[in-house]
Amino acid sequence: MAQLFVCRGGDEMPRWREAFAEARLVGPGQARAQAGTGDRVWVMSDLEAWPRLVATLSQRGAILCVLSHAPNSLEAFQALGAGARGYAHALSPPELLRQVETVVTHQGIWVWPELLARVVGGAFRTLGGEAMLQEETLACLTERERAVALAVAEGLSNKAVARRLAITERTVKAHLGAVFRKLGVRDRMQLILKLSRQEQNAL
Repeated sequence: MAQLFVCRGGDEMPRWREAFAEARLVGPGQARAQAGTGDRVWVMSDLEAWPRLVATLSQRGAILCVLSHAPNSLEAFQALGAGARGYAHALSPPELLRQVETVVTHQGIWVWPELLARVVGGAFRTLGGEAMLQEETLACLTERERAVALAVAEGLSNKAVARRLAITERTVKAHLGAVFRKLGVRDRMQLILKLSRQEQNAL
């Protein structure tokens, strides 16, 4: 299957070819003419009418990912709404691009972790957030660890947690490490999902 990077002339990123040696750089017109079922098509979000291009190629059976120089939530939802299965930074390292390709090729959706955390954090709040938690879920945590865990569950970044709790980012990381160990999770996404499952069980 072809790897097509759809961009304006001169936009090539060496890391794209490092990730996929066989990749071809094409313009929107060439992509419309060449992309077919199963092809991996990476579309730059600075192209005019890129959502329409993504929708057209997705309907044709291509597997779409959108790349952006300034990723943001609104654009990510635009990309996914148009039919893209991935949304990432245009300057992502080669190993990350290959990871994105693996996820989307196996019918997964890939967006950068901070956005996913915000989305799941929004769901956490919608379900009732802290008010719906069973006390035993966080009983093994100190008061400060609990505060950090709940702030992260809301989708806040380490920097935002540090501001909210008037502590340093380094301290947030230390508390978060302790939270992960005590609750048996590997990362902030697993933490959010664990707390969300606890909430649903309590309903």
